[in-house]
Amino acid sequence: MDRIEELETALTIASATADHIQVDDARRLTGPGLLWNKPGAVLDVFFTEIDPSRVSALWEKNARRVLDALGWQDQDLTYRTFTGGINLVISAPMDQLYSAIFAAQTAWHFCAAELLGATSSDFDQMVADVKAVMAKEANPRLIELITAAEAHGVDILCDDDEISIGHGTGSQVWPVDALPAPGDVDWSSLHNIPVAFITGTNGKTTTTRLLEAIARASGKVAGLTSTEFVRVGDDILDRGDYSGPGGGRMLLRDKRLEIACLEVARGGILRRGLPTRAATAAAVTNVANDHLGQYGVNTVPELAQAKFAVHRTLVEGGVLALNADDAYVRAEAKNTLANIWWFSLDRQNDLIRQAREAGRRCAYLHQGNIIYFDGSSERNVIAVSGVPLTMGGVAKYNILNALAAMCLALALDLPFQAVRDGLAGFKPDAQDNPGRCNEFNHNDARVFVDFAHNPHSISAVCDALSGLPAKRRFIMLSHAGDRSDQDIRDVTATALKFQPDVIVAAELEGYLRGRALGEIPDLIEGTALQNGYRADQIQRARSPSQAAANILDQLEPGDLALLLVLSERDAVLEMLGA
Repeated sequence: MDRIEELETALTIASATADHIQVDDARRLTGPGLLWNKPGAVLDVFFTEIDPSRVSALWEKNARRVLDALGWQDQDLTYRTFTGGINLVISAPMDQLYSAIFAAQTAWHFCAAELLGATSSDFDQMVADVKAVMAKEANPRLIELITAAEAHGVDILCDDDEISIGHGTGSQVWPVDALPAPGDVDWSSLHNIPVAFITGTNGKTTTTRLLEAIARASGKVAGLTSTEFVRVGDDILDRGDYSGPGGGRMLLRDKRLEIACLEVARGGILRRGLPTRAATAAAVTNVANDHLGQYGVNTVPELAQAKFAVHRTLVEGGVLALNADDAYVRAEAKNTLANIWWFSLDRQNDLIRQAREAGRRCAYLHQGNIIYFDGSSERNVIAVSGVPLTMGGVAKYNILNALAAMCLALALDLPFQAVRDGLAGFKPDAQDNPGRCNEFNHNDARVFVDFAHNPHSISAVCDALSGLPAKRRFIMLSHAGDRSDQDIRDVTATALKFQPDVIVAAELEGYLRGRALGEIPDLIEGTALQNGYRADQIQRARSPSQAAANILDQLEPGDLALLLVLSERDAVLEMLGA
């Protein structure tokens, strides 16, 4: 490994000698993602004062040379340019992903040497060192199993510790260092199950929970992954952010599972990719400005490209359910050949109209009802008034979530009655949908708790609640410190759509992220003052729980409060008796 360490040192020196070039850590790609659907490795390179076309040309030359020298003539390379940098990617066999990192670093070493006019290390020696790593990592039995699973038409899931074939009730798991020969596998017992991916900037958690509720209503053992936990039936397997591929594998390996509902977030897609290439359906709820500036995803259209990675997981004929009311979704949909089912709040939406005219399936809201068009005729599935999550139709974002969940359920071949029962039985409370516009009664005042944190989600919640009657309105606001001043002003201004009479700015001491105490409440207060609020309408609290307590103490019958809770959620919910 000494030569590999020298290689890493050379890369560090090359970057340090040029402040206009920075190389981020290389990472493995284990499944379909932003760039393609192949396993391999990626380097994120950031630079200024360099023509991106020169970097890409050097990558194509040097990466191809390295791959060929390693005996990986059948492996591919690609790249993706973005403002300020480039993603450099190679594919590799599934048993050689750590070696692929070294291979990518080796190729970049020679690119960097040419860019900087520096002397490179010996090519043959560096390739020999990577080959030594490859020999240690090689797992021929894994490659045999992958080939056999593909021949049998069943999915295989791989990680550092375990390999599994099939999903749920049709799965079996082995330690990665004790794999069977393909001939020793009982292939007749292994099969895939219906799997749906749900992504988007907002609404993905609610849509995932709705779909699971529909699957349960059909009598199936359903499970989900989310940013909060992995669950099969009523059994929570583990708590935490499991919106990445690790959560997906945990769920899909549970032998009780009959239907899988996987929430997938931007981070997991970009870091590692998605956990399976055998999904039955996928949905993109919407795309909005949030969490930009990582992995070379700097704009909302680029974020849409990342979200649309779910289409690469679909089996032949699989369904991609898309929000026809979202401009970024509509634009990115032009870049996929997937079987799209559009959904919309408007029967006259151009894409809905075109789908109906072409005899393609779609779903929409019409005259207060959720409608499914099967390609030839309309089916009235359920009245919006019968879906508690929509709050009688004022929560339009939850009508869209219900439409998305319905499309996924029908794509998974669940019955219409289960769709009706699931949508009708799912409540906007802390049991069914914790943290998503949960309503409580406190001193005969209505209190809503929501975890919305970006302008898009806050706008949706505030729009829904602004039409509700109230004697006085209270709102609790807080923001994490890693957002820009302008982002915080924008989110605050968006929240003022709620038309509050009293604003309580809460400090998030655990999320200052480099800011000073009081800095974010200052921005909230300044924004409110600029929007016509008086100083006596703005209060401060040292924490979300104190802010919530202050509001609850002031509430009188007929008042309305919106608590946007980003931390101390359990404490706030406990105050309300959840």
